[in-house]
Amino acid sequence: MNTKGQSDPGESRVGAESPCSDMKRTAAKKLIERYFFQLIDGCGNRNCDNQYCASSGKLTNLTANEAAAQAINLFSQDARLCDGAQPSKVPRTALDLDLEPGPASVAKSLPNKNVNPTCSVKGKSVPYLTEGKLLDIIQKCKSEGSYSLLIRTLGEVFSSAQALAQSFQKTPKNDSPLTALLDRAPTSLLCPPGDMSKETVRSLQGEDKEEDSSDPSPSTPLFDDTSVDLPAVRRSFAALWSLPGEAFESALINALVTLSDYIELDLRVFGINSADSTDSLLNVFLIVFEIPVLGSGEYLEMALHMLCKAASCLPISAQAKLARVWARHCKSRLADLLQSLQQLITVKVIGNTFTRDYCVQDCDTITAPTKVMKILYYASILAGELDSLDLTYDEDDEPIDKSSVKVQTPQDPLAVELGISPMDARTPLIPLTDFYNEPLSDAVEMDKDYAYYKSEQPKKFSFMNYSFILTPATKTLGLYYDNRIRMYSERRMSFLQTVVGQPTNPYLRLKVRRDHLIEDALVELEVVAMDNPYDLKKQLVVEFEGEQGVDEGGVSKEFFQLVVEEIFNPDYGMFTTQEDTQTMWFNPTSFESDAQFTLIGVVLGLAIYNNVILDVRFPMVVYRKLLGRKGSYADLKDWNPTLYRTLLDMLNYKEDDISDTFMQTFRIGYTDVFGSLLFHDLKEKGDEINVTQANKKEFVDLYADFLLNKSVDRQFKAFKRGFQMVTDESPLSLLFRPEEIEQLVCGSKVFDFTELEAATEYDGGYTAESDTIRNFWTVAHALSAENQRRLLQFTTGSDRVPVGGLSRLKLVIARHGEDTDRLPIAHTCFNVLLLPDYCTLEKLQDRLLKAINYSKGFGML
Repeated sequence: MNTKGQSDPGESRVGAESPCSDMKRTAAKKLIERYFFQLIDGCGNRNCDNQYCASSGKLTNLTANEAAAQAINLFSQDARLCDGAQPSKVPRTALDLDLEPGPASVAKSLPNKNVNPTCSVKGKSVPYLTEGKLLDIIQKCKSEGSYSLLIRTLGEVFSSAQALAQSFQKTPKNDSPLTALLDRAPTSLLCPPGDMSKETVRSLQGEDKEEDSSDPSPSTPLFDDTSVDLPAVRRSFAALWSLPGEAFESALINALVTLSDYIELDLRVFGINSADSTDSLLNVFLIVFEIPVLGSGEYLEMALHMLCKAASCLPISAQAKLARVWARHCKSRLADLLQSLQQLITVKVIGNTFTRDYCVQDCDTITAPTKVMKILYYASILAGELDSLDLTYDEDDEPIDKSSVKVQTPQDPLAVELGISPMDARTPLIPLTDFYNEPLSDAVEMDKDYAYYKSEQPKKFSFMNYSFILTPATKTLGLYYDNRIRMYSERRMSFLQTVVGQPTNPYLRLKVRRDHLIEDALVELEVVAMDNPYDLKKQLVVEFEGEQGVDEGGVSKEFFQLVVEEIFNPDYGMFTTQEDTQTMWFNPTSFESDAQFTLIGVVLGLAIYNNVILDVRFPMVVYRKLLGRKGSYADLKDWNPTLYRTLLDMLNYKEDDISDTFMQTFRIGYTDVFGSLLFHDLKEKGDEINVTQANKKEFVDLYADFLLNKSVDRQFKAFKRGFQMVTDESPLSLLFRPEEIEQLVCGSKVFDFTELEAATEYDGGYTAESDTIRNFWTVAHALSAENQRRLLQFTTGSDRVPVGGLSRLKLVIARHGEDTDRLPIAHTCFNVLLLPDYCTLEKLQDRLLKAINYSKGFGML
């Protein structure tokens, strides 16, 4: 039995009665760890004369166990400790430590072990940086008034992939032999030699806490984790750029260029042959892409495009891991990095002269940052709000008849590796429009880019595979070329069949009556779809019975406009109008057959295929469903805002009386097109199941699924089947997202006649300074919005604004004789307005208004 003041020899001596407190024990472990890494890694000073430091060259190679034992002895002797000796923060195993002393063992995983021979000589340590080392160097340089040490250190570390891969590492996971020895060591051995000040103890503990705080949580999956201490990297760069730039930036830029050259060469020649190599290179890129000034000055001109060229050589698996790490750990950095890449591309586009022989796709200073931007694009998607995988249509749900239609779904290799699709992005971290680069989009010749896209060997770079960077107007050109080539291909096949005695029509001809437009059109299209769906890919030629005219595009535009006006009329019974948004939706109680909805899908597909813009007002969920995603609760915000807000109130309600407050069961009511009230059970015996806090999310999901998917399943599948009969082989899903397809179908919402005036050309003697032309634009700008649309309809055959705005519409105004009482005439096929030389503004206004208000089927050729 122990008396007061005595202790049992078996008890721990760390406590209130121990001369060595817990705080001092922790500090002692920290010192021993520094001795250990001094023996293994050295202090980084090649002129070091400390016999207990690996950098001095006086030590023989020690195993991890030998170094751990000697570290404890040095601590007990209060031996000399170099200022630069710090843990390398590289997680180690016993196997790693026994292979080769110091960080050089980690360097072996890089593709080329001799990128910088001065830093990787066997038996010598590889220089590396930590936040503490860099701050010490900065402080020393400031005190000495010379930055030579900083310049030399940055040059050595940032020019070597091995050195940089080991820099700014997180605290090791204490799995080395040193840890085991310290855990087993008696308390008396760990008592610090001499009295350690409280400040020293707290500083050492604080350093540990800071490093621990940057570690990922225990649940962090390995595939998106990194050993780089990114917060420490950012603090280090902030401290570095607090110095005068001329003190180090030139050396850093040169080092980055050297680093990029070596990495690119290694990747092209040797590739990556192990997971360790991938991790090491990713460490390098994670650090260099954190440099805050990459988008400015000489970094932009010299270093950034070199880094992008090196990073673009990474295999797909490494790019995918970089995207995951960026998404998890670098959210605050992605927008700035995107801006830097955009600036680089813009500068290179403006600064180069491109020809047919040397085009944008051949310039690697543009294509390389575009490839890196794709990694960032997917990182932004991963870091944002993603749709559930349950919203993807299963193969069983696919409405396409695969026996009659060849379906091709382009797959991006990086998206496949990541297991996501751009369609999964509900709300990305960075708005997708921020990825558009207008100068690049204007510089790309889409006919050549399309040829590169279709080329087999050698595979050429095509921006169509990086469509996120192109504006919708430019992507529309890519789709246009694809459609036209298919049309010409069908025309050639028809010619060959005629030669061999099997004459076929090279065009998709529709002959319709104005007063039986829908009946005639749907009957003819149904016959084509049943006999040979591939005929739908021929160029459309429309003829109105009893009217003269050759369809060079204008008659087709009018045909589509008239079809849309009639078939989407709620009185027709196939679609209903949503009261809140005035958008069209499938009538769930429609009596029309599936064939009717299929043919409506064909009409929509033909409009896109023939480059015709329609006045169709679908909610966004329709375009998402056409691209393979089911509707969900989030889509209700656009489909029915009132219902969305009501369900949102339910989801946000936290009280226990939710059943009494909302009085909602799993039976819902809705009205059909005739105003009759119908009921539907979301679950079996739904009227007996109250909505509670536990099941409210399930209720909302089931409610949205019924309204957007199940209630219109038959109608929508038939509609999609018809749409894909026309568009299945086109790169539509590769190029466009749902909101962009809406622009493709409906046109731009920006209605600016100033853009139209700036883009208009003149012929027949007119110029922009002609009195009649001045009067014309005075009248045009003064028209009401409705009459402006009628003028657009009269001159082009469509009242819709093309994708990209009215500046994309090439209107031609030609002189049509002297002053006369005749009305203006329009060739809608070619967007040509024939305008007589009216003598007064009033007369021009009168004749123009009469022409645009009484023009259907007359005055348009």
